[in-house]
Amino acid sequence: MKKYFLLMILALSQLVHAQDKSLFQKKQFILGNDTLLYRILLPENYDANQKYPLIFFLHGAGERGNDNEAQLVHGAKLFLDSTVRKNFPAIVVFPQCPQNSYWSNVDVKLENNKRAFYFKTDGEPTVAMKLAQELLYSIIKTYPVNKRKIYAGGLSMGGMGTFEIVRRNPKLFAAAFPICGGANPESAPNLKNVKWWVFHGAKDDVVPPFLSEKMVEALKGVKANVKFTLYPDANHNSWDAAFAEPALLPWLFAQKK
Repeated sequence: MKKYFLLMILALSQLVHAQDKSLFQKKQFILGNDTLLYRILLPENYDANQKYPLIFFLHGAGERGNDNEAQLVHGAKLFLDSTVRKNFPAIVVFPQCPQNSYWSNVDVKLENNKRAFYFKTDGEPTVAMKLAQELLYSIIKTYPVNKRKIYAGGLSMGGMGTFEIVRRNPKLFAAAFPICGGANPESAPNLKNVKWWVFHGAKDDVVPPFLSEKMVEALKGVKANVKFTLYPDANHNSWDAAFAEPALLPWLFAQKK
């Protein structure tokens, strides 16, 4: 009987969890012959006559695919929190990168049994980044977005994508929070007018922390407003600590163009 009761509790908790995720509406964005799947969370008591901040979040490489589910694995829980939804009403968008693409225009090579990242600062965006940008523009046109409060964030591949989507749209965003990402430091001049909070784990053996450190140094070099949090004991999943930062959302929503 006790075992049955525990199984019932587990099943109910899983059902509630699924219902929470379902608040992120399933959508698809079509551009020519390409499709980008995405999920969108509207504020509680959504009012089309009210302007809302927009958070555009890019997931990591492990969540690529075409199920329109996996991109919610990391981060969605934060924005579904009832206190967060009450205190920080916003439109939140999680696009899903196709399996065969990448948010950032970067070459990833294996050198001495470690990943090496070579970021490009020119050239066309990847298919996924092109679609993500067009989706972003479409969301801004379709929904009542406060254009002074548009934010980008992401983790790992999505952290790299955060730097890139800001670089390609330097006048669009008020603030950005890349987690365990990186970019070419030469891109810093195009990023200087956005407020930054960069996160990384000091023990990251997937995306080296020096990639964030160099970006922070370059941003400071162009007088950008940048904060940097390096978690001394965190490995690649530094997003857990970043999402748990009590100051993250108050800081983010305080920023405006």
